[in-house]
Amino acid sequence: MSRAGAPLKGRAGRLARLMPSASPSSAARTPFVLLVVLLLGGGLITLLLLNSALNEGSFRLSELKRDTTELTDEQQALQRDVDSYSQPGALERRARELGMVPGGSPAFLDPDGTVRGVPTKATAPPPSPSPTPTPSPEPTPEDGAQADEAGAGVPSPTPSGTATPSPGAAAEPGSEDAPAPENTPATPPPTTPGR
Repeated sequence: MSRAGAPLKGRAGRLARLMPSASPSSAARTPFVLLVVLLLGGGLITLLLLNSALNEGSFRLSELKRDTTELTDEQQALQRDVDSYSQPGALERRARELGMVPGGSPAFLDPDGTVRGVPTKATAPPPSPSPTPTPSPEPTPEDGAQADEAGAGVPSPTPSGTATPSPGAAAEPGSEDAPAPENTPATPPPTTPGR
């Protein structure tokens, strides 16, 4: 029985060394467990920070996409305006409004000083006939006195400034019951597309 406390030799000794004893193993395991817990905690915190940074970036990206869409729409509206102003009819109308006239056939100067072509002065074409408003007849003191003397044969003025014939009086040729048309442009003004 004295052999129980004696060290084991051979195969039994090797097996005894492989099997850890109870007291030293718990003391050696504590730093390893702490290291694993710290690594796992640090990894989780890093993932949380990385995830929040990605979310912030995605919010910024969606905001920038929205701004880009708005700016693209505005650019397209401005391009439509430029296209409508650069059409030949619109350019001609604006030039006429500014008092410009077509130039006619051009003449060119060659490098040696000779003139090629026949230079002519630009003249404005006759304006297109447009309806002109006819002035409404306004009574003058002389006309008023004659109207009082003549009686019912002359139209009486109304507060609106238009003349209405009195009943029984014959209408004058060329006079109309409707008000005179206002000066309307030959072509309607361009309309810009809405936004």
